[in-house]
Amino acid sequence: MANEADSMNLTHHFLIAMPGLQDGSFARSVVYLCEHSAKGALGLVINKPTDINLGNLFEKVDLPLGRDELARTPVLQGGPVQTERGFVLHEAVHAEGLDASESVYASTMTIPGGLEMTTSKDVLEAIATGSGPRKLLITLGYSAWGEGQLESELAENSWLTVSADPAVIFDTPIEERYTKALGLLGLQLWMLSPGAGHA
Repeated sequence: MANEADSMNLTHHFLIAMPGLQDGSFARSVVYLCEHSAKGALGLVINKPTDINLGNLFEKVDLPLGRDELARTPVLQGGPVQTERGFVLHEAVHAEGLDASESVYASTMTIPGGLEMTTSKDVLEAIATGSGPRKLLITLGYSAWGEGQLESELAENSWLTVSADPAVIFDTPIEERYTKALGLLGLQLWMLSPGAGHA
């Protein structure tokens, strides 16, 4: 790695699990990193569906789902932290009179690269009325790394990294996201042996 660990910033990147990573939450996963700094990292797994779909989720929170095309979309396992909480990754939504860095939703992290991650119910209420972000993904839980933890996992060859492509998140079927993310690096699964990178 040419970057020094203290200057590495993988915000708006994918972490792609190497075949040797057998951790139940992360085996064959693609994680979208919403934030990465010297203090740690936060991301959402984008390719592990739960058995709940958005239709079920909206019923649970007593909201109508105003967009029929979303009803069968699976809710994803975003990671092992706060698995009872919902996280909505979506394209940035701007409103008149708001600064470009301000979201229309209450509890939102603006991510360089044109995406936002919202944890407040107002985004669900907007979707319930048929509005809200057009492109979105909802997870239960998130993934987190403490200070230096992700860097050491990268040094152990647990993950590959590549700049994120929103088309993989929003326009690619869930079961194809792992191979599509690898494709951003010009790789295919057969090229990665579990022992890759170890002498």
